[in-house]
Amino acid sequence: MEIPEEKYELTPVENNVKPARRRKTKSRVWNYFTVESVSAECKRAFCNTCRRSFAYSTVQENGSTKVAGTSHLKRHLEKGTCARTRRTRANSASGASTGVSESRKRRYRSPAYTAVFNPDICRHDIARMIIMHDYPLDMVEHPGFQSFVQSLQPQFGAVSFKTIQGECVASYLSEKQKVMRLIDAMPGRVCLSLDMYMSRNSVGYVFITGHFTDSNWKTQKLILNVVLEPYPDSHNALSHAVACCLSDWRLESRLFSLTLNHPVPEAGLENLRSHLCVKNPLILNGQLLLGQCISQTFTAMVIDMLSAGRDIIKKIRDNMKYVTTSQNHVDRFVDLKRQLQVPGEVRLFLDDQSQWNTTYQMLVSASDLKEVFSCLDTVIPEYKLAPNMEDWKQVESICTYLKPLSDAMNLLVSSSCPPAITLFQEAFSIHAKIACAATSGDPFVCSFIKPMQDKIEKYWKECGLVLAISVVMDPRFKMKLVEFSFSKLFGEESPLYVKMVDDGLHELFDEYLTLPLPQSPAYSVNHGNVDRADEHQGGNLSEYGLADFDMYIMETTSQQLKSEMDQYLDENLEGRSSNFDLLEWWKQKRSKYPTLSKMARDILSIPVSTASPELVYSTRPRELSPHARSETLEALVCTKDWLQHGLPEDFAGLDSLAVSDLSNPALKIEF
Repeated sequence: MEIPEEKYELTPVENNVKPARRRKTKSRVWNYFTVESVSAECKRAFCNTCRRSFAYSTVQENGSTKVAGTSHLKRHLEKGTCARTRRTRANSASGASTGVSESRKRRYRSPAYTAVFNPDICRHDIARMIIMHDYPLDMVEHPGFQSFVQSLQPQFGAVSFKTIQGECVASYLSEKQKVMRLIDAMPGRVCLSLDMYMSRNSVGYVFITGHFTDSNWKTQKLILNVVLEPYPDSHNALSHAVACCLSDWRLESRLFSLTLNHPVPEAGLENLRSHLCVKNPLILNGQLLLGQCISQTFTAMVIDMLSAGRDIIKKIRDNMKYVTTSQNHVDRFVDLKRQLQVPGEVRLFLDDQSQWNTTYQMLVSASDLKEVFSCLDTVIPEYKLAPNMEDWKQVESICTYLKPLSDAMNLLVSSSCPPAITLFQEAFSIHAKIACAATSGDPFVCSFIKPMQDKIEKYWKECGLVLAISVVMDPRFKMKLVEFSFSKLFGEESPLYVKMVDDGLHELFDEYLTLPLPQSPAYSVNHGNVDRADEHQGGNLSEYGLADFDMYIMETTSQQLKSEMDQYLDENLEGRSSNFDLLEWWKQKRSKYPTLSKMARDILSIPVSTASPELVYSTRPRELSPHARSETLEALVCTKDWLQHGLPEDFAGLDSLAVSDLSNPALKIEF
């Protein structure tokens, strides 16, 4: 219902008499409200139809009366929250007479715009909200949520669990079509990374993420599947998950590498390798096929160190608890620190045992405050927990070898996709420090250095070639950085390791010369007609007795293309600048290095580190949210990732998927 504007009457000026004060006429809202006294100091306005009360006037402490006005009363009528007002509007919309004259209607204020209520859009937006913020699906049936929605829009009916589940799956199917078109347009190969999450009932879920470089030479990272594995410790668990992903996205012959972000027994790795050999060409004899996430290796090394120093770490933690859990102890500690003139702004810090970086911060804080802890019994006589000199020596040793690992992990957290050159330098630096510490005569240091050294050497053995080749594909470093680093790390044996990298590079390049182009739908659409036209126009040259000539052309062309690698390595290094875009450089050089650029595109897509920032420092197995449901987990997780990625509606050069493609099993999810 519209409320008329307030009008004012003016007294005309006659005989030089000043006009009388403007008199405000009675607002028309009082046709629908009645003022009643609820107490001696308070009056309220009651709606004549729904009897809801509103503030009108109150007597202040100083005796003055405060009047609330009529704006809130108008809003009550305009919003339609009054039942009679809603009925009046409905009758007016259907052509029924409202009993109000046309002249009065014209004096009513017209709203600036009229919002159209669409329940379908509301349900769609609720589904997006649940997906983006990881809310449980059954929240739509919570009384509190339903009451909140009703207060916003009384016309919006209650939404059931099944309804919102269907909306979430519909969003998943819609976004999946966009991802499918993006992958179909991918000119190269795809790399996968695997993460294992556990539910409370010990059921495993394999999160599979795809990493690739798109047709615009931009790196893409998308969660493709979440596969349920009832027996996550079985040898074929990962094989089954990877097979589901490759089939779902039509990637059987386009896989380049797999990166694992959790420990896998050797039997499981062999099962996975043999399964992938069936439909995927083994690049470089499978040396690049399976790799370990470098952050997982670093975390395993940290756990070895913390396990060896668990006694002294517990002692430091108990000291921190003793001081921080009592404000009296904190005050005395701070006063003593001031008296001892301990420099710096060091503060007390108690760790979270599930995050090893907080344990490192606690040890560093305790080491900086060791003088205060040593004298704390002078101000707190009952304090008997002070570490001795040998304890502080062990704390300093742990901090010394945790620092490079902490610095490396901070680099991983600071970037969603850290460049291979950064990880190569960090792995090289940590390996060198661990090798130097292995010669230490300190029994405590030796207790954790040996297992740490075994892990970093195992990583170099399995993944060193990937790291080194990725560095060579950077025109700012090429083989020079590999030669320099290996000379520091391996000494006299460095030429042998450098030759292994050089041989691997050339062998990989030779394979790219002979490998067929990936048979993607995008490639078929763009090139299929040309091939058929050539067949109709000239036929096969070998039919005219030129088979030997064809062989000669292939051999000479192959020899010319092979020189791309040597030409690239022989050229001067590019300048090192902070804004250097590696993929953009290869994009600009693809005409000069047609085969080498394809090889670089795939190599630079390999995810050397795959851990998400919130899990980099975790020392516990990855666990799912308690309200996660297996039947919709994949739809919710994948859709959230795709929405955050911001996929475009269409991709240039490709036709949209037909509606009939929804019948494809790859685009379905079972409840």
